[in-house]
Amino acid sequence: MLSIRKSHWLVAFSVLWVAIGFRPALAQELKEPTHDASSSPGKRTYASTCAVCHGLDGRGGERAPNIATIERVQRFSNQKLSSIIADGISGTGMPAFRALTPVQIRSLVSYVRALQGKGETGKLPGNPQNGKAIFFGKADCSSCHAISGEGGFLGPDLTVYGSTKSGKAMFDDITNADRIVPNGYRMAAVTATDGTHVEGIVRNEDNFSVQLQAKDSSYHLLQKSNLQKVEYQKSPLMPTDYARRLSRAEIDDLISYLMSVGRASGSDHSGDTRNDKE
Repeated sequence: MLSIRKSHWLVAFSVLWVAIGFRPALAQELKEPTHDASSSPGKRTYASTCAVCHGLDGRGGERAPNIATIERVQRFSNQKLSSIIADGISGTGMPAFRALTPVQIRSLVSYVRALQGKGETGKLPGNPQNGKAIFFGKADCSSCHAISGEGGFLGPDLTVYGSTKSGKAMFDDITNADRIVPNGYRMAAVTATDGTHVEGIVRNEDNFSVQLQAKDSSYHLLQKSNLQKVEYQKSPLMPTDYARRLSRAEIDDLISYLMSVGRASGSDHSGDTRNDKE
């Protein structure tokens, strides 16, 4: 029979094991760091002061410009970014955040760098060389997307995409079956009064005309007065079944390829501060 002292020791050891030893979720977080910096003070400050105008991903919106992927902003020194945050930009919608402490501003600058892909140091989840073969082969991404000057033009250029996204965010983007089609990438099928049929992405449209870019990259400017029917397609051009078409290992390889290209593209300008005074 155990003594009372030994029983108390075993209970205390068990509680300690549960409290600090048996935390697989935390261990996974420490083993696989991401560039989201989701627990950083900088991200919290960004969400409360900047995201409403610059967007949660830093890519801008109607109120403020893109600060994540625009090269000119990426070339700003940390000192200049700190000055802009603290003092604002006269004559623009960028206010001064003088209530922020120097520590908060430094953490905010660090988070902006993470959005730009300059804070990523974690391992790639897969093999980028295999990912390149998948990008230009099995996944057929290159039929719509260009990367480093190679590929199609129907979808967004993905050269810097991997520099501003975490692995998890990229996995979600690739496998999301309910993605919303952004403006500028909606597909439509039009039939002219003479029977001509054209399908493509709606690049521009007004009350009188519609401009389509077909899958062969040709452009068609069509007057609506000459059209018999315009049918807008709800389904996105990008496939929604990648979670079934590709294995998890293949998706990780694809993500690694996009990350490696994105990091290389971002590092090309990481030390360039020539335009800091612009």
